[in-house]
Amino acid sequence: MHAPISSTSRVSLASDGTVEGYASLFGEVDQARDMVMPGAFTRTLAQRGLRKIPMLFQHDPAEPVGVWLDLHEDFRGLWARGRLIPDVARGRELLALVSEGAIDGLSIGYRTVRGQIDPKTRIRKLYQVDLWEISIVTFPLLAGARVRAVKQAFPKPKLSPLRMRAEQEWRGLNSVSDAPAPPTRRGGPVATRLDTRTGRKHALRNVASSGLEAR
Repeated sequence: MHAPISSTSRVSLASDGTVEGYASLFGEVDQARDMVMPGAFTRTLAQRGLRKIPMLFQHDPAEPVGVWLDLHEDFRGLWARGRLIPDVARGRELLALVSEGAIDGLSIGYRTVRGQIDPKTRIRKLYQVDLWEISIVTFPLLAGARVRAVKQAFPKPKLSPLRMRAEQEWRGLNSVSDAPAPPTRRGGPVATRLDTRTGRKHALRNVASSGLEAR
């Protein structure tokens, strides 16, 4: 989860069924005062490959919603392109929600392999991470980690009740308290950091119990 791209980078619709955007941005400080450095994902992408980095909803391992088709670093950060699976109910809901701009955050779940805290700024620079998953989330720690495009390969549901229930759920989630989650252990390879405002407590517990960090 990551720092600001431009405020104009909003979801758009096309016709071949993919979602894409930056899952992480280099050189941007998130709300937990972490900064991912260029090259942090090089080794993990080579070792894991696409199929071992799931697309989840709200960091919940019980809710895979799609597959990643392309993950690579560029000068700006970690670019992600993937496809929501229409045969999964949550995938259909997310397509509707992302298409309407109700949810557009991306967030990574990872373990720190090599990082260092600047003694003056107290910013932790992450030089190497082990990437476990990338989630579509409500509130990324880094504001610029957003889905930038949705290409619709399957039609919007004809039955409006499904969309209405999904939109009502997300309106309720967006109205929850903005109070940040308490800080957890920092600096170790299994330190855990949670989104501050996902509104889905069970998803946060899943991240915490997995021993991963999230941003």
